Amino acid sequence: MEWSFPLPKNEPVLAHAPGSPERIALEKALNQLYNRQVEIRSYIGGRWWDGEPFLIAPPHRKSHPIGTGYRVGHEGVQAAIEAALRAHSSWSRWSFERRAEIFLKAADLLSQKYRAYANAACMIGQSKTVFQSEIDIIAELADFWRFNVHYAEYILRWQPYSPAATLNRMDYRPLEGFVLAITPFNFASIAGNLPTAPALLGNTVLWKPAETQLYSAQVILEVLLEAGLPEGVINLLVVSGPVLSDVALKHPYFAGLHFTGSTATLNHLWQTIGANLPVYRSYPRIVAETGGKDFVWVHSSADIKGAAVALARGAYEYQGQKCSAASRAYLPASRADEILGELTGMIKTFRMGPPEDFSNFITAVIDKKAFDKIVSYIEAGRSDPTITLLAGGGYDDSVGYFIEPTLFLTQDPKHRLMEEEIFGPVLTVYIYPDEAWEASLRLVDETSPYGLTGAIWAQDRKVIQKSLEELRYSAGNIYINDKPTGAIVNQQPFGGARASGTNDKAGSPWNLIRWLSPRAIKETFLPPHDYRYPFMG
Repeated sequence: MEWSFPLPKNEPVLAHAPGSPERIALEKALNQLYNRQVEIRSYIGGRWWDGEPFLIAPPHRKSHPIGTGYRVGHEGVQAAIEAALRAHSSWSRWSFERRAEIFLKAADLLSQKYRAYANAACMIGQSKTVFQSEIDIIAELADFWRFNVHYAEYILRWQPYSPAATLNRMDYRPLEGFVLAITPFNFASIAGNLPTAPALLGNTVLWKPAETQLYSAQVILEVLLEAGLPEGVINLLVVSGPVLSDVALKHPYFAGLHFTGSTATLNHLWQTIGANLPVYRSYPRIVAETGGKDFVWVHSSADIKGAAVALARGAYEYQGQKCSAASRAYLPASRADEILGELTGMIKTFRMGPPEDFSNFITAVIDKKAFDKIVSYIEAGRSDPTITLLAGGGYDDSVGYFIEPTLFLTQDPKHRLMEEEIFGPVLTVYIYPDEAWEASLRLVDETSPYGLTGAIWAQDRKVIQKSLEELRYSAGNIYINDKPTGAIVNQQPFGGARASGTNDKAGSPWNLIRWLSPRAIKETFLPPHDYRYPFMG
């Protein structure tokens, strides 16, 4: 490597207080975006592709179209593969420094020139409050781009030992073929990181964003193109999942999957990849983060007000549409009334409505499919005599997909509300006897198939230590006296195992190393001229 890049710092999260320059710029951008129509097409090999049109509307204003998407078919996927393979021969030979410069420039463009525009697109398209948008599409995505350069530089500098008359070195190659990045609706930062992390290391990528995230995905692509990303390196595909899989997963040069989405979808993709192994030129890498049924466990020694705030934020920010959102809680009998009193009091103060009203804490869930699924769980809780509704439970999709933050109390710790991922603003609580706190930890570990995030609330250090031991494999990210959401790049590398994914830790070197295929090269300066060894004398 020719030089070292400066050590990055985490991008600040701006407050957007009334009258602040960032608030004024954002309000202007929101007004502009609400009053224009955009057309979002696939970007393949440097050109835009037409396809089957469909309307794009905000989740909180479903009758207010903001644009049209165009869905391509099999021929579009095939064209993207061909474009990626053409670009691979040149992009993979670019120096790391030249590739890194593009993503560092993209981070600066995003956090400065595009800040208001990107925030407005994320707020409108994904129904996020400004705080949720700012930490997502601005701070976290800029952090991914900057710190990935730092991590890659760290990896690429490692070289093996060379004894006398020998030179050993590592050639860090990208994978042989194309990488498929499938990204979710809930985090624009993930949508921006999954295609660009492999690309930084010389891979070329097919990127399928969720159709409910296309509005901000288009902005991310605009930023990358302005930063100098060459054609064919990242090909954005507006395409259905079955069409994409039917072409991409059957191609000999399919080299890797970078995925965030549901566990069921990953299982299907993995099975499809396994069935096609004889077709592939090499074994594909699979890097995935999926669902969660994330827990908050509270001990009687805990800070009660702090635990209640952690539940309020952890369960209900962004309507619980985070794979890390608190979805089940375990409270000690002696403190449960205090915690639930604090929590229900907070819930009553939540304001719900569109994100451009900055006083709202809750906005809409993403679409009709999500709305119906979440409502089915709420109705299941309402109709179950073992379940008590403590707060919320209402919903209305007449204007947008609005669901009240809902709090249930269950007598059955293995109830489906405690086990199944809901992905919405629904928190279920189980109360355990204080003296059975160790048994309740085992209950936490055994209840759900997932292993993504969790939180431990206690002041007693022995309890904290015992909890960490009992819950060692229960979560890939565990928090002590904090909510189970809000991982920050370079601070809490993110990912879980069990049914939550491959735990390759986005926001760390562990993820990036998966997109390299190292080659060890040995050169001998003074080769032997006699085949015989001393022991043969």
